[in-house]
Amino acid sequence: MSSVAGNFADNGPIAPELEIGPNQSIRAAIFLRRSKLAEDARVDWVDYAKGFCIVLVVMMHSTLGVENALSSEGFVHPFVEFAKPFRMPDFFLISGLFLARTIERDWRLYLDRKVLHFAYFYVLWLTIQFAFKAPAIIAHSDGWTALRDYLTAFVEPFGTLWFVYILSVFFVTTKLLKGVPPLLLYVLAGALEVAHFHTGVLLVDEFAARYVFFLTGYIFSSEIFAFAAAVRSRPAQGFFGLLVWGVLNGLLVSVGYAQFPLVSFFLGLFGALAVISVAALLAEAKVFGVFRYFGRRSIAIYLAFFLPMALSRAVLVKTGVISDVGLVSMVVTCSSLMGALSIYHAAERLGWRCLFERPRMFRIAPIKIEQSLET
Repeated sequence: MSSVAGNFADNGPIAPELEIGPNQSIRAAIFLRRSKLAEDARVDWVDYAKGFCIVLVVMMHSTLGVENALSSEGFVHPFVEFAKPFRMPDFFLISGLFLARTIERDWRLYLDRKVLHFAYFYVLWLTIQFAFKAPAIIAHSDGWTALRDYLTAFVEPFGTLWFVYILSVFFVTTKLLKGVPPLLLYVLAGALEVAHFHTGVLLVDEFAARYVFFLTGYIFSSEIFAFAAAVRSRPAQGFFGLLVWGVLNGLLVSVGYAQFPLVSFFLGLFGALAVISVAALLAEAKVFGVFRYFGRRSIAIYLAFFLPMALSRAVLVKTGVISDVGLVSMVVTCSSLMGALSIYHAAERLGWRCLFERPRMFRIAPIKIEQSLET
């Protein structure tokens, strides 16, 4: 099986992959992998960065949902706005960071790892989400509307799952354009972001707005790793850079310039570098390991947090046990994170691994013993 947590950004040991055919023992291969690669380590700051970003994403959805339900903004709202310029750019940058290790694979293997992998989880969790949403849709309209909305989600990414959908599009696009000079490709992608497309078609608009950040991780991966190493070796300079960036980002957000053409590109780029700086500093100090823990399970959290978020928000809003909007937002954020992890670990214990691991029947290539079996 293929672990969704281990395949999100390919943050595993930089070591040869182990392929096993259908006639080989998975248990034996796993033992082989663990014994041969036990001394290899994941890139710690990458996990920190992913963990930091998934917390920001969950906080954003939780906060905006609570504020919409209560028709009021709380003290968390300014921080959500502060993080808006770099919240998703960093996620996409990290997702492209290890692509150079896999883009030369043959198309069958590449599609299996980079398209079918995400397609499986998209369809599975789309179906799960609709199982919860369909009754409300049917109550307000009819069953045909619910079915239409479900089928439409296969061409127009649905809700929080859009990231999983578009990531596979980025992987295919980048391999198809592999022959294009990297600098030219980067300039074209940057032009798409600066153009600020607003077609109303989510896939088109988000592709234009986000692809350049995915390419940043792919094309400039060596420079990004060198940057993270430099921050770790010069923490004082790293802190100073974060301070300057924080003031500039906050100022541009507060005056409403953050979404201006070109400004949004640079805020996204430098914001992603700021997150990497924070991750590198935390990794070097070996503190706040909870972010690394979240990062190792970031895609599992991303897939499952919608349910505990909706449940905790509904309970808190209806009961009114907490009156402060900001505090409600924080409680819902924590409940969403912990709830998603509880679902993940419950699936492990109950044998429902298919919720977070892709079964062999949904493969078109030999099984790779994941570089990160430890999820």
